[in-house]
Amino acid sequence: MDISLIKRQKSFGGSVEYYRHDSEVNQSEMTFSVFLPPTMGDRPTPVLYWLSGLTCSEDNFMSKAGAQRVAAELGLMIVVPDTSSRNNGIEGEDESYDFGSGAGFYLNATTSDWSKNYNMYDYVTQELPRLIEGNFNVDSGRKSISGHSMGGHGALTIALKNPGVYRSVSAFSPIVAPMDVPWGQKAFQGYLGEDKALWEEYDASRLVRKAAERLPLFIDQGGADEFLVEQLKPHLLEKACKEMGHPLELRIHDGYDHSYFFIASFIEEHLRYHARHLGL
Repeated sequence: MDISLIKRQKSFGGSVEYYRHDSEVNQSEMTFSVFLPPTMGDRPTPVLYWLSGLTCSEDNFMSKAGAQRVAAELGLMIVVPDTSSRNNGIEGEDESYDFGSGAGFYLNATTSDWSKNYNMYDYVTQELPRLIEGNFNVDSGRKSISGHSMGGHGALTIALKNPGVYRSVSAFSPIVAPMDVPWGQKAFQGYLGEDKALWEEYDASRLVRKAAERLPLFIDQGGADEFLVEQLKPHLLEKACKEMGHPLELRIHDGYDHSYFFIASFIEEHLRYHARHLGL
């Protein structure tokens, strides 16, 4: 489980660090970033996994969200993987922003062109935690997950599919019903093919109907988000949660868009939310 340090920068008494490694599940080089709080060496540290959105890498959250100050105060480690494997030589891999590079959708691809290198579900749920737990002083029993847009979709579906693994889950502007929106339909068709039963395994609005654990969902959504009506459709998840009695706190913030300006405005509340559930 070797990882190679790319760079390290001191931040709020802790450090932001970037790593690369050879991924077994993606058969490709992968990169991730971490924030290590100043208390990291004192005791096993809880971890928040953050999943970013379309076109993003392991850097966007670290450089734009402004999370380090509060994470340092709380003693919380943050782990941010890249959003896909890259440079695999697959035809069409770099042709569009919403499919291929930077658009892994946190699923395991099954179609022939993509199944070798696009297994972000296994990467986030299995390989990356093993790397983190094998190389850093973390508490493997205390982890939470969050994300934005495509990454919000990933956070919700991963939490719903893995009962008992995550102490809490939250999301900013998530794609909650990918089967019903162009982003999700394009990705699912390309990565999973025609089998709609496979699609349902990566759709939060469907998964909440058969969830084995009623883990509360905490979601912030900008009311002026340019993707709200066509791509995000939070009312579909809200309807499913209401019908199933699944706890959901969905907050709509007037005037906020889809950007990291929105995330930075409310990230402290999300970090403190996760810290409470992680026992910090």
